[in-house]
Amino acid sequence: MIIANYADRQTLQFRVLSDGQCRELYAAALECLQRVGVQVNHPEAQALLAAAGADVTGNVARIPAHIIQDALAATPPSFNLWSRDGKRVMPVAVDRVNFGPGLTNTYFLDPYTGERRKSRRGDPAMTARVCDALEQIDYVIGLALIDDVTASLAPVYEFAELVANTTKPILAWAYSAANVAAIYEIGVAVAGGAEALRRRPFFALFSTYQSPLVNTREDLGNVIWAADHDIPIVYHGGPIVGMTSPVTGASTLVLTLATALSGLAITQLRKRGAPFVLGGAPAPADLRTSRMAYGAPEMSLYTAAFADLCRYLGVPSMGTAGASESKTVDSQAAIEASVQILASGLSGASLVHDLGFLDCAEIGSLSFLVMTDEIVALVKRLLRGVEVNAETIMMDLLEEVGPAGHFLAEKRSARLCRQEVWVPRLMDRDNHVIWEQHGGKGMEARAAERVRAILETHQPEPLAGETQARIEQMLAEAEVRAQGRPQA
Repeated sequence: MIIANYADRQTLQFRVLSDGQCRELYAAALECLQRVGVQVNHPEAQALLAAAGADVTGNVARIPAHIIQDALAATPPSFNLWSRDGKRVMPVAVDRVNFGPGLTNTYFLDPYTGERRKSRRGDPAMTARVCDALEQIDYVIGLALIDDVTASLAPVYEFAELVANTTKPILAWAYSAANVAAIYEIGVAVAGGAEALRRRPFFALFSTYQSPLVNTREDLGNVIWAADHDIPIVYHGGPIVGMTSPVTGASTLVLTLATALSGLAITQLRKRGAPFVLGGAPAPADLRTSRMAYGAPEMSLYTAAFADLCRYLGVPSMGTAGASESKTVDSQAAIEASVQILASGLSGASLVHDLGFLDCAEIGSLSFLVMTDEIVALVKRLLRGVEVNAETIMMDLLEEVGPAGHFLAEKRSARLCRQEVWVPRLMDRDNHVIWEQHGGKGMEARAAERVRAILETHQPEPLAGETQARIEQMLAEAEVRAQGRPQA
């Protein structure tokens, strides 16, 4: 009989890499940074590395291992993102898996007409409202690249729409440090001051690195600005395997980790202790088309392996899931998303993004987002595993009911039904007659209906009127600056 009341496994998990393989790949990444180097296309970042002992020649920095090791020691193993009302917290930590949508889709599937059209203003607002209502979505990204505003301000307009339509944490992105500054000012207005935002940040900055071994001037500028202003940072990237990395998984992981670690080092040299997430989602090229294969099993495999590396290093990681090569919400989309979400959930990645992606990150779909929310719910139930202790074994109840009895009316068992047995929201479990009585609808139709129901009935907690007015004023001021006009 079990006498200890503890859980051996807090969650189900699988590992791609052993600790020995993680050690080998980390050592290779350190050697790559010192022997091959990495492009650092930002003068301040070059100066930071040079002052710390890196060999900086032109825009290539060869970074010794001690700089990376010191940066890892300085990086918090976890941090919190809050809801904008400050009432709920989302821990960002190893093996605390949080799911959210993706970003910057050129096209959007209209939730009412089904038309594939250019993303436009209002699409991030719809995404935020749907995410606000979906139980399994932990944080929000816009799922659309707004096409009908001043192009350089698209990230700022997106953030303004997101913050007005959800209380959940947000991942913002930016073209420039000026974008980050404008987003930060909106965040300060919503939080009620810079100190309030610093104590309870409700957004982080999503920035990227390029493969092989490139940190762009713009992305480093964004990261440095964010670090200076206590904005948590997600630094994400990954090669097209076979094109911007060798075709082997091991070499791909070395390149991915090395580049991500270079960004981490620059950030910690700028602001020691800055909250930072290492992101990596390498995807293979389809050998027939040379197009990145977002739905390939190798993407899930390499992303889970990257999560293993981040666990080994003791830092939070970002993975990807819920994306499909399909051009519409169909069986292919469901298959690819299910495999990805299960793999990412089992990997323990801290942040998993790209729910709702279609067509290799070209199309954002709210119906697909709703479908992936259902898949996430199923996977989260798997991740809870089986709790084993005296209370759950219920030996006394087994004795009381005895052989050939039943437990349907036993209160001790019945009260745990909702906790133990997952009940789907969208998937159909009725018999055929009842299914027909309910309209005989397939999953795609049910998902589309739920999107429209949310958009027509769900009311997120609104911003205060004066805060919303201030945000509109900030957008107008950003337009003036973008057009180079003098302010009145």
